[in-house]
Amino acid sequence: MLDDETQTIDRRTAAPATPATLLPAARTGPAAADPAPEAARPGWLGPLLVVGIVLAALNLRPAITSLGALFEEVRTGLGMSGTVAGLITSVPALCFAVVGVTAPRLSRRFGPATVVCAGMAAVAAGLLIRPFATGAAGFLAASALSLAGIALTNVLLPVIVKRWFPDRLGTMTGLYSMALAVGTSLAAAATVPLTSALGGSWRTGLLVWAVLAVAAVLPWLPLAASVRREQRTAAGAAPAAAAGPSVVRSRTAWALAGYFGLQATGAYITMGWLPQIFRDAGVSAGTAGVLLAVTMVMGVPLAFVIPNLAGRMRNQGPIAVGLGVFGLIGYTGLHLAPAAGAWAWALLLGISNCAFPLAITMIGMRAKSPAGVARLSAFAQSTGYLVSIPGPLLIGTLYQHSGGWDLPLTLMSCLLVPQIALGVLAGRDRTIEDDRGVRD
Repeated sequence: MLDDETQTIDRRTAAPATPATLLPAARTGPAAADPAPEAARPGWLGPLLVVGIVLAALNLRPAITSLGALFEEVRTGLGMSGTVAGLITSVPALCFAVVGVTAPRLSRRFGPATVVCAGMAAVAAGLLIRPFATGAAGFLAASALSLAGIALTNVLLPVIVKRWFPDRLGTMTGLYSMALAVGTSLAAAATVPLTSALGGSWRTGLLVWAVLAVAAVLPWLPLAASVRREQRTAAGAAPAAAAGPSVVRSRTAWALAGYFGLQATGAYITMGWLPQIFRDAGVSAGTAGVLLAVTMVMGVPLAFVIPNLAGRMRNQGPIAVGLGVFGLIGYTGLHLAPAAGAWAWALLLGISNCAFPLAITMIGMRAKSPAGVARLSAFAQSTGYLVSIPGPLLIGTLYQHSGGWDLPLTLMSCLLVPQIALGVLAGRDRTIEDDRGVRD
């Protein structure tokens, strides 16, 4: 199914599907054929795109998981209440929802490479500023700046893969999903040891991740400049950019948005609160950080395997069901024996959290063109993150007022039931164009 689809895309775009084929960023359809001669492009441009995708993906979660590992120290240092702390953990979803919806319009105007470059610069700036905050408001604002940059990149990476690697959708999605998982787990595992080695201040422990973000900006500078030059060359000769098919009336799009939202709810609750669950059960801070890292590390191999497996299946519903069942077992274990079975529960929740690469892969498969993927990606992610906003805040409030984790863990388990059902619907072999009756 994937091979047939990508061949159709290749015929539609009328461009060779190679890493060096950088199409004009604002064009889709037959008019999107590259006006610049292939020989005019430097040979480093295609490989640099792969490097840029990997580095960008590495920076999509350290801003969150590094904070999760030091959350108790940050709360104490800034005098946060449980409710305010819950708000902090809800900020990622809010930023991703509000900022992510602007990505398709910005991409059509400036090109996806330029927008990703700006996004990585925002991530770096926020991580440089955040450790110097003296209060919760300043910390929140700096975090929001980084998360806004992450939001733009979240939406546009599937678009970049669909547009420039249409014949390797599963492989490239797996590559950047794996890089995302590496960055997530590295920040979770290394933040506490780095903090101790650098003097024990949580501020220093958070600051070190700005270095990785600055490195991610570098490859996107020449990529953005090259794509912008091609846009200017094509501007006078090509028709206006296509916005892509409507998604609001597509049941597939809504199912995918709901699935994305519920998996995001579970993921950000896990990243924000899992170390605290283990610490309250008597696990040391260092071990709790490592357990979070174990949860994130599970995403490294599975983030590569699942997109490739999903790309070879006509229906991805069975994968969604399996991931949800692993999550139910993990949450039940945390409820009954959080310390005794800590390693097992961390592993199971790590497998369950691989619903994210599955959702990203389905975004690429549920639309027939890069423009369609752009709109579907923005809709599914922005709507999904709106759905996920109350989750971490509600967990923080329940934790503060109930004095334990029984009620929060029960809520987490219950949310997996509709997640599984929506995953089955989103996994059907159907596109948003099919829903809207749009012919190839």
